[in-house]
Amino acid sequence: MRLMIAGGGGFRVPLVYRALASGPFAGLVSELVLFDVDPARLNAIAAVLRAMPLSTTPTPDRGAAAGGADGGPPAGARPPAIRTTASLPDALRGTDLVFAAIRPGGTAGRVADERVAQDLGLLGQETTGAGGISYALRTIPEMLHLARQMREHCPDAWLINFTNPAGMVTESLVPVLGRKVIGICDSAGGLVHRAARAAGLSLPDGRLDGVGYYGLNHLGWLYRLDASGRDRLPGLLADAEALATFEEGRLFPQPFLAELGALPNEYLYYYYQLDSAAAAMQAMAATRGESIHHQQAELYPRLAAAGSGAYRLWDAARRSREEGYLAEARTHGEQRDESDLAGGGYERVALAVMRALAGGSSGTEPDAGATQLILNTPNTLPAGPAGAATTAEAAPQPAIPGLPADAVVEVPCTVTPDGAVPLPQSAPAPEQLALLRRVKEVEQLTVRAATHGDRAAAVGAFSRHPLVDSTDLGAALLTGYERAFPALRALWRQE
Repeated sequence: MRLMIAGGGGFRVPLVYRALASGPFAGLVSELVLFDVDPARLNAIAAVLRAMPLSTTPTPDRGAAAGGADGGPPAGARPPAIRTTASLPDALRGTDLVFAAIRPGGTAGRVADERVAQDLGLLGQETTGAGGISYALRTIPEMLHLARQMREHCPDAWLINFTNPAGMVTESLVPVLGRKVIGICDSAGGLVHRAARAAGLSLPDGRLDGVGYYGLNHLGWLYRLDASGRDRLPGLLADAEALATFEEGRLFPQPFLAELGALPNEYLYYYYQLDSAAAAMQAMAATRGESIHHQQAELYPRLAAAGSGAYRLWDAARRSREEGYLAEARTHGEQRDESDLAGGGYERVALAVMRALAGGSSGTEPDAGATQLILNTPNTLPAGPAGAATTAEAAPQPAIPGLPADAVVEVPCTVTPDGAVPLPQSAPAPEQLALLRRVKEVEQLTVRAATHGDRAAAVGAFSRHPLVDSTDLGAALLTGYERAFPALRALWRQE
């Protein structure tokens, strides 16, 4: 199978290659094509891949389920051949799968996403709130171009989207690619596995039986952890000591979690503790984006010239970057756990999806069934079985009750060679459903603005977001982002 990575000069590409070359996913891909508009970044990442030490060490948290008997590569598996190119048509021709992780505007764009919001006294975060809307407005047109080029050069290929904001980007691509696009994120799946471990449960690889999770990308809740007919989540939420063993359990006070009756995705920290998060960000000497921008501006030229030391340089930078994640929530000098710094997570989700689409199984038993993962996909349950009481006019049923069936949501899905099918979830609590509806309205306004050149929809998206909630601030935000990104003005259709 041939895999193309759009954004092939991206910082986390070595994580994907490492999983393809030496872990249980080895042998899945025979050729890896790295595409990027920046040849210098491509050269730097290619240097890291050439210097990467490959081993048969089992991938963390996967064990033997997906690979050989020891959890390492299947017998006879070889690392994929690597090719780099700055030509998109060349990269796409003959491709079976496209993995997209692009960042239009680079890390300098992220700096502006965060700073424009902070300068107006608002939360300045990359994917949440105003910064996420700005990110989407300049990213969606680029991803639509990629999707249309796929239709021309590799019409049968699947697109696995990690480009942020993943939910909005995926929703914008569904009209072009239909079921051939699947959005991924490691945040929700990581929460589920960390919570299960803290509750003393072992989730089989590629299975989510008994797990209840509903939400949008970076806005969701784990509401059930069922084992042998008993929900173990209430006990976990009542156990302050167990909650303190993983990231999400530490982000929120235990009494709050017990009353909520669910475990929020880590990004809900920005909603539930907005004032403290915004104040902590304002107090930092540099934004998260500025820190990463400065790190990468210094790092990439060194990688290209480092020879055999390129991988060590990259890995040290990766660890430093991971240590600074969600630093605004750790105001008393707390350190992230070693398990949080192991590297990656998203690449295992992406490759698990790819393997399932290719017909591979990830279950621990031969008859374990199709792969189950938390993914971004339309909120539409499959039609009833043959002979069921349905009509052609019957409205499609949503996986998350209360949200539109055509909206992209983040839920447990079954993945087969035919695509991702969402699994039905319980109805969210009223407060959760109200927040989901409000943010989904913002997402759909953002998609409309980016796909139809509707400036009024963009102002509406900023204004309606619950972390902004002001028409005046919404207009000021868009004006600020147009100043930071002059090309944004060209997006709006001429009245």
